[in-house]
Amino acid sequence: RTFKKTPIIIGGIEASLRRLAHYDYWSDKMKRSVLLDSGADIISYGMGERSIVEIAEALRSGIPVQELTFIRGTVYKTHIAPDGDDVLHLPGFDKISTSKELYAKSFYNQYLNTDPFTAKTLVEPYPDDHLFVVQNPPQMPLSTEEMDDTYALPYTRTYHPDYEAFGGIPAIEEVKFSLASCRGCFGACSFCALTFHQGRIIQSRSHESLLEEAKKMTEDPDFKGYIHDVGGPTANFRKPACKKQMKVGVCKNRQCLFPEPCPNMEIDHTDYVSLLRKLRALPKVKKVFVRSGIRFDYLINDKDETFFRELVKYHVSGQLKVAPEHISDGVLRMMGKPQNSVYRRFVKRYKELNEEMHLNQYLVPYLMSSHPGSTLQDAVKLAEYLRDLGYMPEQVQDFYPTPGTLATGMYYTGLDPRTMKPIYVPKTPHEKELQRALLQWKRPEKRRLVLEALHREGREDLIGYGPDCLLRPNRPGKPEAAQAAKSGKPGKTQGRGKAPAKSQGRGQHAPAPQRGKSAGKPTSRSPGKAQGKRRK
Repeated sequence: RTFKKTPIIIGGIEASLRRLAHYDYWSDKMKRSVLLDSGADIISYGMGERSIVEIAEALRSGIPVQELTFIRGTVYKTHIAPDGDDVLHLPGFDKISTSKELYAKSFYNQYLNTDPFTAKTLVEPYPDDHLFVVQNPPQMPLSTEEMDDTYALPYTRTYHPDYEAFGGIPAIEEVKFSLASCRGCFGACSFCALTFHQGRIIQSRSHESLLEEAKKMTEDPDFKGYIHDVGGPTANFRKPACKKQMKVGVCKNRQCLFPEPCPNMEIDHTDYVSLLRKLRALPKVKKVFVRSGIRFDYLINDKDETFFRELVKYHVSGQLKVAPEHISDGVLRMMGKPQNSVYRRFVKRYKELNEEMHLNQYLVPYLMSSHPGSTLQDAVKLAEYLRDLGYMPEQVQDFYPTPGTLATGMYYTGLDPRTMKPIYVPKTPHEKELQRALLQWKRPEKRRLVLEALHREGREDLIGYGPDCLLRPNRPGKPEAAQAAKSGKPGKTQGRGKAPAKSQGRGQHAPAPQRGKSAGKPTSRSPGKAQGKRRK
């Protein structure tokens, strides 16, 4: 209102994921493109290094912002829709806001057009506004030299000074002494928005760039000798999945790792091993950790075990974080994750390597409740699995819909956009609470919910005094609250870094470390932090 003639350009993760019509969980309704609701002139989506420069240069040359319709990685609004063989017309907002089936189809078309080599221009009509929102294809992947130039800019490497008044940000040390080595992810998990934001093609920095940044870290007076992470969305992805991706793009009709690894995929950790060795050899560096998450399915299928061995020997800080997410193959299919048997192979080999090297290191599995496709029965099976491990997670990731993900399309429509087949979706807050409670069945405050879930599923066999039981039965005449205080208490092994009662062997699962006061609370899964780091 104040600067009516000033161009307004928006970007970043939130604008990127809301660039077209989307389901908004918090209002529980379909929303228009954020371009319209914000009043902005143009969106720079994705990482945006190229598009923001092109926008600035075009504006400086005198081109009005309304005429910036030709820049990759941007979304604009117009009264006249483009047309042609390279243009795909999506259903109008008036139709997808009233038909879940149409929205599922529309979203999947968006999902299939996130690759810079093959994506078409997408046109979304808004009849009530007499406008069209147009998404240009994504910007092309950055070269290694461009990635190096981007990370060589004079960043402050700390939080904004305004946070000093609040005591700073404790987590800054973890980020401050970490290296972002790559971006993009060809893992393509259903619940992750990285495909929409960074794409499936891996882009990496050179060894020289990363070593130079690491040397600067060692000169920081706060540096204690530990590089906390060398990675990105997935730490052990350092190059595109196959050679053809940088020529013709990623496959539209198949994923690289799901449901089975593509035979054309080149599984190779050689470059990553070389990089980690160079970092370990730097003066003042005591230890280099890998904490941003590894794809265990990619790792376990590498016939050369050099990286696996060096990971275990040099780069685990006592606990290695991995993300099997669930143990039910039906749920894993909806998640776009490998079968549970793949994770079991990884766990077995990880244990063997630890024993061989006389190390006492554990696995911390990230798990998710209430993902589309997960029934209460699946949640009970997951609780039994945790019982057998002798492990109870401190935190549980409860699925909450984030724009730009296949899982959110499943949640809202009740359909799998890939097949258009109906799927079960746990939607009510109470059922989500039941599924989450089953993953933390030992906690006294969860007892009432766990009892209800077991009764619902007819699993009274898990209530009793036997070794396979999750809970003891209620005592007649004694208040439930009093019994909850005495039964199902977490054992002494649930503290930080201690081995669980049933997992004393090397390489077994360990209790997840306490990570702040949010234990057990739901969190978003959009990759909003630096380099989109998310569990793999």
